[in-house]
Amino acid sequence: MKPAPFIYHNPGSMDELAAIMGSVEDVKVLAGGQSLVPMLNMRYAQPEHIVDLNRITDLSGIEDNGDRVAIGAMTRQSALIKSDVIAAKLPIMIDALQWVGHFQTRARGTIGGSLCHLDPSAELPSICLLYDANLTVHGPDGERQIPMTEWPLAYMMPNLGEKDVLVKIEIPVWSGDYGYGFQEYARRHGDFAIVAAGALLKLKGDIVEKVAIVLAGAQQVPYRLSEAEDYLAGKPLDANNLSHVSDIAQQQEAMSDAYIESDYRKRLAGVMTRRALEAAIERAGGAKPS
Repeated sequence: MKPAPFIYHNPGSMDELAAIMGSVEDVKVLAGGQSLVPMLNMRYAQPEHIVDLNRITDLSGIEDNGDRVAIGAMTRQSALIKSDVIAAKLPIMIDALQWVGHFQTRARGTIGGSLCHLDPSAELPSICLLYDANLTVHGPDGERQIPMTEWPLAYMMPNLGEKDVLVKIEIPVWSGDYGYGFQEYARRHGDFAIVAAGALLKLKGDIVEKVAIVLAGAQQVPYRLSEAEDYLAGKPLDANNLSHVSDIAQQQEAMSDAYIESDYRKRLAGVMTRRALEAAIERAGGAKPS
């Protein structure tokens, strides 16, 4: 199939973008096109207007701001993988991006597009949630800031008005030495994750000083495993505590679909969480749980 007819707009600046978005109705913005173009072709989406963001250079780029990294929403996934700033400040993002599609799709796909499409299995929204990122949105009334915790409203529904455009993602950086781990299970490489887990871990000796755990693919939105984070705070990451955290992950609600049952996702959530934490422990210099 081919898309239903639409009016195409190609702004070259933020001022042009604001003018267009303020003058049209029934509009979709085009970033990398990896999700929107297939939806247009299959006529799942039939907007009257398409606004292409690709000529707006101000929406791309990676900035090291010391205690945080600022990323333009139109920054390509391939640029994130190759970035020295991301490697130094947000290394788990590079691990997660290895699971995103293939190098051809990563050459077009953008971080902002992934966040706005908000597929429950998508890796980049889960990483942004893991770091408590802050999102900048430009809308009819100017800019507003949205914490990543408030971004997912429901299944594939971000906290974004029809005329809002995501312009920037700011991610706080963990200081000092810490470990990280990202684990994913899919039917084959490049497929959507059935379940993925990410973990950040800072140790003081053998005791957990700070920890963050995120799961994707299990529920309709990515979510932090807050109960497990609270449980681990101030405790050693020995085999018993690691098993308990795996149990917490496995006891959370999980969705079923035409291919995967809820119970299978629950089991995978426990396994992926444990593996992500084990990788984080190793990178943090901790002893292997026994």
